[in-house]
Amino acid sequence: MNQKPDYKLFFSLVIVAIVWGTTYLGIRVAVETIPPWFITSIRQGIAALIVLAIVLYKKELTWIGWENFKIQFIASVLMLVIANGFTTIAEHTLPSGLTSILSALSPVAVFAGSVMFSLQKLSFKGVFGILLGFLGVVFIFRDGLDDILDPNYKTGILFLSIAIVSWSAGTVYSKINIYKSNNIALNLFYQFSIAALIQLVLAFVFSSDTKISDWSSRSIFATIYLAIFGSVLAFFCYHYALKRVTAVQVSILNYINTIIAVFLGWLLLNEVIKFDFIIATVLIIAGVFIINYKKK
Repeated sequence: MNQKPDYKLFFSLVIVAIVWGTTYLGIRVAVETIPPWFITSIRQGIAALIVLAIVLYKKELTWIGWENFKIQFIASVLMLVIANGFTTIAEHTLPSGLTSILSALSPVAVFAGSVMFSLQKLSFKGVFGILLGFLGVVFIFRDGLDDILDPNYKTGILFLSIAIVSWSAGTVYSKINIYKSNNIALNLFYQFSIAALIQLVLAFVFSSDTKISDWSSRSIFATIYLAIFGSVLAFFCYHYALKRVTAVQVSILNYINTIIAVFLGWLLLNEVIKFDFIIATVLIIAGVFIINYKKK
C-alpha cells in the first residue's frame, strides 16, 4: 500500500526554506538603527506573546516540569540566545555574501553531529549531497571568498562561527529530545520567553545608552517581521518537520535559504543575478535531492 504524502510536512519545509531565507534581509534592515541584542530580545518577546495567546486560547498553558524545562532552556540558549543573537551581531558588520557562505556550513556540522550521536548513518550519499550543496553556495559567492581574510571582518566571522556551531548543536539536541514532549506551542512559549529575558539583560548591558527615538520605522517593521514570521511561523514549522525527518534533512534547507536570499537581493535591492547563480541553484537542488532521495 502506498503511503499518503504528508502535505503538512511539505508545507512546513517550504515555509522554513522561504521564511528563513528572508531573515538575512530582515536582520540586515533591522540592524541599521537598532542594536542587535535589542532586536533579538524584542523579536523573541513578541514571539513569546503571540505563542502565549495561542496556548491560552487552547487552554494549554501549564508548567512543563523541571525535566522538560531543562530541555527547552538548553535549546533556547543554543538556538535563540547564542545562534540567533550572534548571527544578528555578525550581520552588523559582515557582507551578505560572506554570511551566506559561512552559514552554509551548518548542514555539514549537523551531519557530523548526527553521525556522532547515531541519528544518521555515515554514507557516501549523505556526504556527497551536503558537499554538493555547499559547493553551490560557494559558487554563488566565490568572488567574496577573499573577505574571509579581511581583518575588518574578524569579529563578525568569530560571532557567526559561534552561531553556526551553536545552531547545529541545538538542532541535534532538539532532534534527540523532541519526542519527550508533543506540545510544540507550549515548548516554544518557554523557549521564546527564556531567550527574550536573557537577551533583554544583554541588551541593557551592551547597549545601555541606546535611544529608541533613533530607531527607524523601517528597522522596527523588520524586527516585527522577524518575530512573526522568522520566529513564530518558521519555528512551528521547523519543530513539526524535525519530528518527521532527520536533522540533516531539515538543516540542508539552509542551502535553499541562500537561493531565496539572493533572489530577494535581485528583487528588492536591484542586485544582478548572473549565470553563476543558475549553475549554483542546480548544484544546491541536486544536493538536496540526493540527501532526500530514497528508493521505493
